[in-house]
Amino acid sequence: MGVENGSSPSPADDAAAAVTVTGARTVAPAKNRCTLATFDLPYITFYYNQKLLLYRAAPDVVPFPDAVARMTAALADALRVFYPLTGRICQPDGDGALAVEGDEGAEVFEAEALGVAVDDLAGGDCSDEAEKVMQCLVPYTGVMNLEGLRRPLLAVQFTKLKDGLAVGCAFNHAVLDGTSTWHFMSSWAELCRGAPLSVQPIHDRSLARSVRVRLELPASAEAHEKTDPNGPKKALVARVFSFPAPTVARIKAAANAALPPGVAAAKPFSTFQALGAHIWRAVSRARGLGPADITAFAVFADCRARLDPPLPPAYFGNLIQAVFTGVPAGMLLGGPPELAAGLLQKAIGEHDAAAVARRLEEYEAAPKLFHYSDAGPNCVAVGSSPRFKVYDVDFGFGRPERVRSGGNNKFDGMVYLYPGRGGDGGIDVELALQPEPMQRLEKDDDFFLRQAAA
Repeated sequence: MGVENGSSPSPADDAAAAVTVTGARTVAPAKNRCTLATFDLPYITFYYNQKLLLYRAAPDVVPFPDAVARMTAALADALRVFYPLTGRICQPDGDGALAVEGDEGAEVFEAEALGVAVDDLAGGDCSDEAEKVMQCLVPYTGVMNLEGLRRPLLAVQFTKLKDGLAVGCAFNHAVLDGTSTWHFMSSWAELCRGAPLSVQPIHDRSLARSVRVRLELPASAEAHEKTDPNGPKKALVARVFSFPAPTVARIKAAANAALPPGVAAAKPFSTFQALGAHIWRAVSRARGLGPADITAFAVFADCRARLDPPLPPAYFGNLIQAVFTGVPAGMLLGGPPELAAGLLQKAIGEHDAAAVARRLEEYEAAPKLFHYSDAGPNCVAVGSSPRFKVYDVDFGFGRPERVRSGGNNKFDGMVYLYPGRGGDGGIDVELALQPEPMQRLEKDDDFFLRQAAA
């Protein structure tokens, strides 16, 4: 019999005396917890991944307060589904394994830059001053992922522009990669438009790796930065080079021109391999490397389809690994385009399920805290993909005019590839270099295929 509040006698008194309540408590749902997988751990000492989307929206058509209210409400709905972004990183079980736990939420800022127009930032010839303004439109610049123990794992800044608005996002890279970033962004936009989610995220990270890894964390981000063997950060400049579809096609055709016709074993080079080789060679020229100087190319490859069994794109987390190849600069620049493309094709092709597993086992046997500049002094590294549908992120007032990356995680030779806004096969190359090599690159006719276009 249940506990009664009254004391009036009833026929059931005798039965009630036979039951003694021995305890009472309130039961609540457990806090959301997501244990980080081995794929996530190398990025704990990288920095928050920053993305900036610029939208043209006339203030009288889309008032800024209304847009922010609508997007914020949709953000709350999206975070209920993508709940790892609402917690904080912790080591809850005493074994040193990292997890995300809680529902403290994301941080949202509002700002205004009423003297800045969208075209000032989205145009093809973006000035150095405009670049500096853009870096103020994204939050958490210079914040290490390690700070996710205390800070939100997602921060968003809405900035009112003269004729539009900027949406700047900072994602903790120890929690998700590029595929998951754009899955979240597209889902947030769907909810803002009143549409149902087209793809639900998969949060079970044990599907990728279930090994628990003890990770000794540094006392602070500053303490880790002081141990960087690569020395102080170098002054860099960032530029976006837009390669229209016909130029991309010519680059790909040049790389494939020497393949023997009709030979089945001669696998054609992909657009990524051809363009990556083209960028690698041009940057090596601009750096003025000597023939014996070793130069490396790295690509952060998506491993979802490489696992056995494979995982779908909806897997939410990090499922990337850096794939490297290297060669003396004299061989890279003295050889034909297909030599560089072949090196990339070979390195990427060999990174199969067995190679992925070996890399994970090596890390689990000797966990390491990386520095984002560990790629080396003569490296070109690609950290994004033109396959991401970044220009489909429509919150209800049109497609973005330009998508950019923030200043975090940019070292000498870092490349982000985005699809051209036109959706016709063009590719935007966002590249960070030291000032002098960048000046030489901007004058390199071979890089832009100016001679071929004449």
